[in-house]
Amino acid sequence: QVQLVESGGGLVQAGGSLRLSCAASGRTFSNVAMAWFRQAPGKEREFVAAISWRGGTTTYADSVKGRFTISRDNGKSAVDLQMSSLKPEDTAIYYCARHLRRIPTVVVSDYGSWGQGTQVSVSS
Repeated sequence: QVQLVESGGGLVQAGGSLRLSCAASGRTFSNVAMAWFRQAPGKEREFVAAISWRGGTTTYADSVKGRFTISRDNGKSAVDLQMSSLKPEDTAIYYCARHLRRIPTVVVSDYGSWGQGTQVSVSS
């Protein structure tokens, strides 16, 4: 029932910025937490950032804290990830995810819906 579509990925040089967007459709978008995960070749999917159901609480991986900002607009059924000061190690496919509950966690299995992913590539 829930559809998540990411956009905004691309190729940038180190130090650059990108803004990823996730458009959601379906029932109860506003009632659960949302998050961004990423997966690089040969690595497991890892947590990046999450935001609570009303946007009052945000959580970030240590590797991106201070550089990435997650936000949501429930009226537009959208969640964004503003990425700044990008590093080559940020290169990955970025996925939007819908939590099963209102408060975010960093556990992959706690999320019930996933987008198709958008590629972010950062060159040296």
